[in-house]
Amino acid sequence: MKLFSVLLGLLLVITSCEDVIEVDTPSEPPRLAIDGLIRISDTTATAQTVRIKAELTSSFFGEVSPANLESISITNLDYVPSGPLDSNVRQLTEVVPGVYESNINTRFLVEGELNLSITHEGQRYLAITEFAPSSPIDEVSQGDGTLFGGEETEVIISFTDDAERNDYYLFDFDFDEYLVTEDEFYNGQTFEFSYFYDDDVIPGMEVEISILGIDESFYNYMNQLIVQADSGSQGPFQTPSATVRGNIINVTNIDNIDTFDNVEDSNNFALGYFAVSQTFSQSLTIE
Repeated sequence: MKLFSVLLGLLLVITSCEDVIEVDTPSEPPRLAIDGLIRISDTTATAQTVRIKAELTSSFFGEVSPANLESISITNLDYVPSGPLDSNVRQLTEVVPGVYESNINTRFLVEGELNLSITHEGQRYLAITEFAPSSPIDEVSQGDGTLFGGEETEVIISFTDDAERNDYYLFDFDFDEYLVTEDEFYNGQTFEFSYFYDDDVIPGMEVEISILGIDESFYNYMNQLIVQADSGSQGPFQTPSATVRGNIINVTNIDNIDTFDNVEDSNNFALGYFAVSQTFSQSLTIE
């Protein structure tokens, strides 16, 4: 009977704790989030399938739902149409909820300034970018080095930087793992470095490693996201728990898109980024 009383007392204490404990989390209104990274792996191809993902954030915990856009298009004012049926505007259409696609001429994407225009719930958003060239991967191989736990898998990547440009790169190592680098200290040289996967990567698995050309603004943006992702479990292209501002601006109340000093609500912007990156990839089977 005494044991029963003790257990009953513990149960009442636990139940009481469950009744009074509350967790306060930051909250903000739902915000539009755009994954507008366009990868171009073959610049000699006639056209590219462009895919942009639109979501709506709903909570601090990163819950998202597909966003139903009223319109989404890409404009290139520098593009010279090839004929009367061609134009410098490309409309994207929804193929599945929240995913918008269009088959776009490669020249349209790699030459000139690109404007992404989005309308959502009466709000107009704009992002401006240009095609960012990259450098091919020379070699990807597996090493035998480790870091702290001794169970990591080392891959060694080498590439040769273009001496004629000031380059910024984004490396995609699969599994939502990313790294950014700039050529300040290896301009025009062959650069080799190691990347370590944790013990989730096992023999027999194939990993794809990609190098993407990016500009300085996207470099800074991704660097912030990578730092944030390293402190949590989400990848950089998941909705972040803290707001990292990209290049997608709310222009609903802007009269002149060349100047942004007349924005009435500076906190009304979309999450995410719009970028067009030349991409080179190589696969490696882990031994």
